[in-house]
Amino acid sequence: MKDFLEIFKSLSSENLHRLAEIYTDDIRFVDPAHEINGLDDLHNYFEKLYANVTSVDFDFHEPMCLEQRGYVQWIMHFSHPRLNGGRVIEVPGSSFLQFSESDKVFHHRDYFDLGSMLYQHLPVLGGVVRSINRRLGS
Repeated sequence: MKDFLEIFKSLSSENLHRLAEIYTDDIRFVDPAHEINGLDDLHNYFEKLYANVTSVDFDFHEPMCLEQRGYVQWIMHFSHPRLNGGRVIEVPGSSFLQFSESDKVFHHRDYFDLGSMLYQHLPVLGGVVRSINRRLGS
């Protein structure tokens, strides 16, 4: 798990070839907005992701591994020119990972609030989402 987290944290548009060091060819990657199957498709996804953001960084907390399964909490810090005025957005989340016998991940599932990552930072929709969140919280 430690090697996975170190490589994942170091990823950038310059070194996406390193995905092959931590994921199997048949990786299944799932998050609230995507389901991606296969290393080539995952590489394409990350390529688009890094092309559109100004910065992205992860702080990992409390990684746990039991046999071939892992869990880690994280905070993603990213900035996108069209979200939040280009300022950094922090999104807490967690990942569930399943490792193959070769210690590469064959299943990666991310859990996070898509609204706090995206919707509430969109110019028009953001105000509506924040209003709904306030009403739900009262």
